[in-house]
Amino acid sequence: MRVAIIHYWLVGMRGGEKVIEALCEMYPQADIFTHVYVPEMVSDRIRQHRIIPTFINALPRAARMYKNYLPLMPLALEQLDLRGYDLVISSESGPSKGVIPPSDALHVCYCHTPMRYIWNMYHDYRKSAGRVARLMMPPLSHYLRMWDVTSAARVDSFVANSTTVARRIHRYYGADSVVIHPPVDTAAFSVAAPSDLGDYYLMAGELVSYKRPDLAVRAFNDMRLKLVVIGGGEMLDEIRRLAGPTVTVLGSQPFDILKQHYAKCRALIFPGEEDFGMVPVEAMASGRPVVAFGRGGATET
Repeated sequence: MRVAIIHYWLVGMRGGEKVIEALCEMYPQADIFTHVYVPEMVSDRIRQHRIIPTFINALPRAARMYKNYLPLMPLALEQLDLRGYDLVISSESGPSKGVIPPSDALHVCYCHTPMRYIWNMYHDYRKSAGRVARLMMPPLSHYLRMWDVTSAARVDSFVANSTTVARRIHRYYGADSVVIHPPVDTAAFSVAAPSDLGDYYLMAGELVSYKRPDLAVRAFNDMRLKLVVIGGGEMLDEIRRLAGPTVTVLGSQPFDILKQHYAKCRALIFPGEEDFGMVPVEAMASGRPVVAFGRGGATET
């Protein structure tokens, strides 16, 4: 059986890429198609596969500015030649499901969420965008929504990563889905002895606007409680500027360091609305409580 995996972009190892690793283990013969590919930023398991990028990968500064090319991604997906594949698995939260599969192939979409920047969080993204982007977003998002709904008809079966996302799939695409939670290696974490617990709270994960790291930092500045922030991302410099004397921003850290902080923190702080949210599950696997915003995937885990 020939298998094609379609992933929106391979520029780091976040939750979506953990799902791709699991798919690679299930289908070692699969080819991977993606918009942008930065080999050194993904795992050895993913790199072992044949990876075919779209033309977006050759555009200027695509490795860093790939999101700026979002309006071109529908066109790029439809140029992919998937003739001869029996199974097509699209990994969707950026545009990936809009490929044109062979008529006799099965197309399964594992949906992390319908694109949040044109659907459920559109107004949040537009509010935080720069002036030019704010002007361009309404017409571009209108076009992308029409294409996104149309391309949903090219999917034979939707899989949602949470009940929260299943509701979004039904709302925006009018489609039913099966819920299969993303892979979390809970056995990789350990519980610390009570005597080893620290006096700090922890916030971990990619520092992007919808996860609301700024909200947590401002709160801990006001409360004068210790907060450790682990994670990289587009808001890292902003979070460092916001951090007061009780907030320590470590940036991206190796897994062993993250694991130690999970085990020893007083609690994990999780201020954003996530689709599923692997970080709270990892914290609970380390025996620590989670203080989360009561919406999205955190209400399920």
